[in-house]
Amino acid sequence: MPGFELFSDKERKEVNDVLDSGVLMRYGFDGNRNGHWKALALEKALAERMKVGYAQVVSSGTAALTIALASAGIGAGDEVIMPTFTFVASFESILALGAVPILVDVDDTLTLDPKAVENAITKRTKAVMPVHMCGSMADLKALKSICQNYKLLLLEDACQAIGGTFEGKPLGSYGDLGCFSFDYVKTVTCGEGGAIITNNKDYYTNADHFSDHGHDHIGKDRGAEGHPFLGYNFRISELHAAVGLAQIQRLDEFLAIQKKNYQILRETLEGIPEITFRRVPQAGEESYAFLSFFLPNANMAKEVHTALGEKGVDGCFYWFDNNWHYYRKWEHLIHKKSLGKLPKEVREQLPDYSKSDFSQSDEWIGRNISCLIKLGWSESEVQARALKMAEIIGSFLKQF
Repeated sequence: MPGFELFSDKERKEVNDVLDSGVLMRYGFDGNRNGHWKALALEKALAERMKVGYAQVVSSGTAALTIALASAGIGAGDEVIMPTFTFVASFESILALGAVPILVDVDDTLTLDPKAVENAITKRTKAVMPVHMCGSMADLKALKSICQNYKLLLLEDACQAIGGTFEGKPLGSYGDLGCFSFDYVKTVTCGEGGAIITNNKDYYTNADHFSDHGHDHIGKDRGAEGHPFLGYNFRISELHAAVGLAQIQRLDEFLAIQKKNYQILRETLEGIPEITFRRVPQAGEESYAFLSFFLPNANMAKEVHTALGEKGVDGCFYWFDNNWHYYRKWEHLIHKKSLGKLPKEVREQLPDYSKSDFSQSDEWIGRNISCLIKLGWSESEVQARALKMAEIIGSFLKQF
């Protein structure tokens, strides 16, 4: 991760197909395409790789989450349970539909705590959105059981975890709907892009229409197509889809490199008894996009993170102080800052997160450091990096 590290002639070939045809839009202009339909080809390849019936590729991961929720009928006043640790797109997608994001604690998986999820369910709850942060998954078996018991939608935000599996199923395919991001820094990149996957034909049809202004895509005359319901423009371009088409076919290649580099780092750090690692739920295999570990306390984690950066070990993240990924810095959500007037349901139902107790999340995130696993490292670079990290961490342990 990320896929742009290994761009090749495969990506260039797919992009040149589009440029040679001159058709950059995914719909229409049939006669000029020379048989090239990159978005359709990417959808077919993605559905096959993720072992699902349907895939819809769109303009971003944020768009994918928004469309997935809309496709299942989530709207104004509906509550969607999500974790305190994620990317801001998770709550943005909920708010975009007038729905209400309900934040709950994470546990040692760094993802949704099933007990916290069940405690947060109300009569307005319509969906649970686990976010498989940093390449590994939530306890999906427990969450699926909760969703079945309460008749809730299970939407997997797998934007950071493409290639991981749970009970042998690709992440994103375990719930009712799954979403991916293909932005510039993801394992599979389109530059900008995203996707929804599902086995539910109705959700797929709704996603197909909603992402293109409500077009029903029936017939060959785009101007004569019907509009069964309101939609918006979340289309992906053929250029972006072309890059993704080459990249999805290389996913197993990328995952093998990530796993190899991850294991070198982890095996070295496992020699430090004070370090523990995030819990991967039983029957799950992460995508190895990040190595996430815990230090004995938050002060040490923060100082170690600073030292790693100062001594040239880049790509390590201390999420507790991160502006984008942890609730503590989401002032715009906490204080309901918006350019326009927020929907009444959001204004009235959104909890006062300035007073919320997320001490359980603080405990786990405060002690955590996550290190990005790069595809472009040589084996000697990874080994040197591992030894340097162990040396830096060891020096701090001696001081505490």
